[in-house]
Amino acid sequence: MPNPPAGPQPRRDPLTILIPAYNEDLILAANIDRLRRHLKERDVETYEMILVSNGSTDRTVEAAEACAAGRTDLRVIALDRRGVGRAFKEGLSCAQYDRVICLDLDLTIDLAFIESAAALLATADIVIGSKQTGAQQRSWIRRLASAAFIACTRHLLGLEFTDYSIGAKAYRRSAVAPYLSALADGSAYVVQLIAWSHRGGAAIAEIPIWCDDRRRSKFNLLHEGLYRFGSLFLLWLQERLCRERGIGGR
Repeated sequence: MPNPPAGPQPRRDPLTILIPAYNEDLILAANIDRLRRHLKERDVETYEMILVSNGSTDRTVEAAEACAAGRTDLRVIALDRRGVGRAFKEGLSCAQYDRVICLDLDLTIDLAFIESAAALLATADIVIGSKQTGAQQRSWIRRLASAAFIACTRHLLGLEFTDYSIGAKAYRRSAVAPYLSALADGSAYVVQLIAWSHRGGAAIAEIPIWCDDRRRSKFNLLHEGLYRFGSLFLLWLQERLCRERGIGGR
């Protein structure tokens, strides 16, 4: 007896995987291969990876270009100055697809976040992967700094989200593009984008993730902490002035 005709298959919208990178030549090739294998195993057929080197001084660009040679799934952008926010803005501006998944190149999170976030972007404009509500293996000082920053963000901006790191975030390009020109060149762009989008009525979802990140940070943690808390205070001040003037939002 012949098999009945197959029903309609679920739609798989294409994805952009956006990866900022700074001095990651030692892990780049292996982790790009790991991403490719994961996407193939999950039957993600239409995707692009955009790797943006922001001021790398090692062989990150050369290693990335070697990974891209003869392939169409990886685009390499080399910026001459450091700044992860600058890398995000450049990558998002070049993205072909509306669904954009942002990952750290060290791939310290469970890569199932890609499929979960992509599915949520059917109804959400931003998806936040949260280490705080999931599980994490990180140094105590980084966990303490993150908890303090989240508490300050909740107090100053009234936001209830629990992760403002760079990786494990997903965006509808069409929803966040209006904010690009005003975003910071450093890591403060994440909280800016979430705060402004939230004020503008965007749909923001948060899901727990697993993270094992015990590598030495590429950031100077003291300088980065001062920068993030200083940027948070400036954002609070801007929002307060807007409310007092009756402007509302960014």
